[in-house]
Amino acid sequence: MYFAPPAPTSQPRSGRLWHTTAFRMMAAATAVLATAALLVVSLAIRSTNDAMSRATIADLDREGTALRLVHARDGVDALGRRIGEQIASGDGYLYRLTAAGGRRLAGNLRENPSFRDEASGGGTFRYAIAAPGESGSARTRLAAGRVYTLTGDTTLIVARDIEAQRHFLSHTNWTLGLGVAALALVGLGAGVLLSRHILGRVDAMTAASRSIMAGNLAQRLPRSGSSDELDRLADSLNTMLDRIELLMAGMKEVSSNVAHDLKTPLTRIKAMVEAALRSERPDDYRAALERTVDESDRLLQTFNALLSIARAEAGQARSGLEAVDAGMIIEDVAELYEPMVEEQGGSLKIEMEPGLLVRADRQLLAQALSNLIDNALKYGGHEERGAEITVKGAVSNNQVVISVGDHGIGIAPEDRGRVTERFVRLDASRARPGNGLGLSLVSGVMKLHEGTLVLEDNNPGLLAKLVLPLHHTPG
Repeated sequence: MYFAPPAPTSQPRSGRLWHTTAFRMMAAATAVLATAALLVVSLAIRSTNDAMSRATIADLDREGTALRLVHARDGVDALGRRIGEQIASGDGYLYRLTAAGGRRLAGNLRENPSFRDEASGGGTFRYAIAAPGESGSARTRLAAGRVYTLTGDTTLIVARDIEAQRHFLSHTNWTLGLGVAALALVGLGAGVLLSRHILGRVDAMTAASRSIMAGNLAQRLPRSGSSDELDRLADSLNTMLDRIELLMAGMKEVSSNVAHDLKTPLTRIKAMVEAALRSERPDDYRAALERTVDESDRLLQTFNALLSIARAEAGQARSGLEAVDAGMIIEDVAELYEPMVEEQGGSLKIEMEPGLLVRADRQLLAQALSNLIDNALKYGGHEERGAEITVKGAVSNNQVVISVGDHGIGIAPEDRGRVTERFVRLDASRARPGNGLGLSLVSGVMKLHEGTLVLEDNNPGLLAKLVLPLHHTPG
């Protein structure tokens, strides 16, 4: 049954853009970065303002201390003269010396300051100065001052203009604020561009997946060539699709081969039954039934072999793997086949090393070894004498190697790659009984055990090797 892939969503690209993971993560990162930048900027501005304020207060304290010494030593008149000299020298300070009732005795502050935040004898205040070339109009500026009580009702105010400092801090705040805003805009812009790039690649992968779902198994997910995470995902999925396509092709081939290989025995069974029905002799009935049983046994063997191959290749028996001694399996299988080999005039030799410990399914591994010995028994002999079979078990390079060698017709190097395919029978073996599934089952068992089947030349004959990982016991 064919299932059509779901229709693509009609959501606009811009709407999908704002909901992409890349954009959300970039927006979140930008928000965190902007918040951190604001905190850093705030701390920097506050630290700068505190440093400038401390420097201004220190200057006011030094100047105030010097003037108080003059007053203490020489009196109010001398202090007034000293203030006049300081103003005339243009030292940048603001002064106001007042007597009882607020009467100004000296200084360049015409009005008594009204401090905004009076604390510890001072604070900030605004004072008026006449604009150049204008009369009657004045503009105000910000200043910071300290108040000193000299004697009785005599008061000294020492101040400095901090309008330039205020403008500097204001300009710094504005500049840093623009920088943070620009950082946020750049981050969001980068998020939009990145999201559009990723969304474009995801759309291409989605289109390819829809094509695959529609039945085009040759389609593959596109790659950008940057080897990023999307490329790695595409590589993994493409590898999976290659495997699926290979399995589908194998399934089609197996189905075709099964249909072809079953057609002949079924045709023979039908012909034998029809011939028996046309005959009137009971002996013909019995012979037909016996041949039907033989053909049915061969069909069952074929189906059992196919089921075993499918079970091994699907990894369904992987949970049953356990630590086993391959040497014991070799001995058991050799003991089973030794009478058959000797009956045909051949010989079966065993050479084993100790420590052939593997993690395997005992039954499947024995079945694979039996298939190799059975093939050697069928194709490893000569007309004048039986097969000379040698089974070896050894440990090499942290692997257990179980080999079955004979001195028969062997397999040509160009045919060794395809004899493990299902229902493949070479020309030299077509006259012998079999279904072409023996080596396929061995190959499937090796895949289940993470091992390999290696076919080599035995000079003469065939040397088939089962190479399995050596199992190490704790300690």
